Amino acid sequence: MRIARIARMAWIILGAALVGLNAFAAEPATVMLEDMTWSEVQQAVKSTSSAVIVPIGGTEQNGPHMALGKHNARIRVLAGKIASRLGHTLVAPVIAYVPEGSITPPEGHMRFAGTLSVPREAFGGIVEGAARSLKQHGFKDIILIGDHGGYQPQLKTIADRLNREWSASSTRVHFIEAYYQAAQKPYAEALRSKGLSDFQIGTHAGSADTSLTMALAPQMVRPELIDDAAQRGPAAGSVGDPRKASLALGELGAELIVTRTVEAIRAAQARR
Repeated sequence: MRIARIARMAWIILGAALVGLNAFAAEPATVMLEDMTWSEVQQAVKSTSSAVIVPIGGTEQNGPHMALGKHNARIRVLAGKIASRLGHTLVAPVIAYVPEGSITPPEGHMRFAGTLSVPREAFGGIVEGAARSLKQHGFKDIILIGDHGGYQPQLKTIADRLNREWSASSTRVHFIEAYYQAAQKPYAEALRSKGLSDFQIGTHAGSADTSLTMALAPQMVRPELIDDAAQRGPAAGSVGDPRKASLALGELGAELIVTRTVEAIRAAQARR
């Protein structure tokens, strides 16, 4: 009798362990789609991950003290943090080619070497193609977030159009404007509370922009050129004074962006 009880307990324990192993195996080891195999993505969609973030960056000048890929590096890290906090969410590869203005004659950031610009139609086609591909693979919530201000209205237009087309399906595209908005007024207000002026905060490659990059992609910052950026100003591509930038201020902004974006995504999913 005692041997039978022990045997039953052993089977129960073994069964629980196997269930736990199966659940663990169902969870992807990474949230980054491009780091997974096709079969891992298929399994994730079937078992745990019905949502996917499409992060959009841009390749543009960021003053003499920050690398051209700032937007791309930053949004990849932030999208990963957002997906991890949401759970059941993967992250598609960053879209790095975006409209940056006229190429010939050059305008805006295109006046600085290395900036890459594509037509709005080409950019829209890439975003829409990515969304259609992800729908085909079974994702139900396709989330668009962008680190650059110029294409925000276009992302909304694309999401609205696809949602109208897919109204009879269970897939929805969510344009999350809160991601970009959080890095604007709320972050600026937080920096003012730390004693920074509007000029120091800046609108492009100032202390706000530089701090975020220090926290999320420090390899993109050239600290030895920050003084040069402040002294040369808009002529060198900086609108603001980056000399007050710090890791701590960047971490403050990153947490603000992640928190507000997660809240907005959950609200959007609840409205499906």
